[in-house]
Amino acid sequence: MLGLGTWENTDPDACANAVEAALEAGYRHIDTAQAYGNEEDVGEGLDEADVAREDVFLATKVWIDHADRDGVIESTEESLEKLGTDYVDLLYIHWPSRTYDPEETLPALEELKAEGKVKHIGVSNFEPRHLQVAEDVMDEPIFANQVEFHPFLQQRQLRDYLDDTETEMVAYSPLARGKVFDSDVLTDIADAHGVSAAQVSLAWIRSKGVTAIPKATGEDHIEDNWASLDLELTDEEIRRIDAIEDVDRRVDPGFGPWNA
Repeated sequence: MLGLGTWENTDPDACANAVEAALEAGYRHIDTAQAYGNEEDVGEGLDEADVAREDVFLATKVWIDHADRDGVIESTEESLEKLGTDYVDLLYIHWPSRTYDPEETLPALEELKAEGKVKHIGVSNFEPRHLQVAEDVMDEPIFANQVEFHPFLQQRQLRDYLDDTETEMVAYSPLARGKVFDSDVLTDIADAHGVSAAQVSLAWIRSKGVTAIPKATGEDHIEDNWASLDLELTDEEIRRIDAIEDVDRRVDPGFGPWNA
């Protein structure tokens, strides 16, 4: 229910060290992407950690400039080489944008799965309408949809849809890019438990059955986020967070599907 995100972790040594430290601390889910430019560094961290490859759930994402059939195949082969592995546990399409074409892109993912190079197929930043099209095109199930999710972007409609279709939600930017530390609700709850606001946000996300992948580079933040697994919020505390009315999407590129 908790993984390590590596977005914007572009310092090679820091990225490799973060992956190694996270795995040594107990994490078993590592998330990267072609667009992050750090797959090779993530692979180095995996290699350095004293954890068997088969015990790690490794995910990466195909960038939207490579979403045509040949691009998906070729770029994934490159990702596997950089990561130093024969397969990834989860391969996402990063956005339903640019060269993404459901009828061309998604069968290419299924082809990679049939070859054993991908264990699970995922999508990222998909709205319900994109998921419906994908489900019509694909024979294989969509394992997960990775989206921005935190107390200030609660994605209720999307969560309902994913629940109905038995699709996992994976939350990026689960700390709202630091905004959780400025929330009176979250900091009050954190003070009551003697924990950080980050742990409160991660515990709330876990209470929704969602897997969070917070980015962290320093060992202190890696360990603080991991400690959120020991935090159980009360029903009343969950209701207080549910009632936050502030809506603040922190990742909003012009090609985001909600802007279409």
